Amino acid sequence: MNSSASLLIFFHSLLRYGVLLFVAGAGILALRGLLLRRPILVYERLAAIVAVVLCHVQLLFGVIIYIMRFKAFEMMAPVHERYWKYEHISMMLVAITLVTIGRGLSKRARTEPGKQLRIAVFYLIALVIMIVAIPWPITEFGSQYEWM
Repeated sequence: MNSSASLLIFFHSLLRYGVLLFVAGAGILALRGLLLRRPILVYERLAAIVAVVLCHVQLLFGVIIYIMRFKAFEMMAPVHERYWKYEHISMMLVAITLVTIGRGLSKRARTEPGKQLRIAVFYLIALVIMIVAIPWPITEFGSQYEWM
């Protein structure tokens, strides 16, 4: 693998922690605000926006890596090829779509609780999908990345 692909994979892997942190943070803050029945605070709205931006940057890195490594998929074992070629990218696309839809629906909601509910539900469901789809170092798919 060439150095530019390795560098992109490094940043893609590193950025995952920021994505997880902000998606989880925005979802939990929205849920907390909903349960406490208080208005949305500036930092809660900012967390939701940063989560969307980070998700889209992560998606951009992922698509570039996917295009650069497409030929390499055919040299992998069938289970690895299937995971990287179909499962990882499709689950992440679903998760990022949920985050984007949640933010969009939140902006259109008329009430504060409605906004918080949409962020909480969509972001936390997306978070679960992301956690399942990430190739963690303890898994067969993530074990090749030693530094994580």
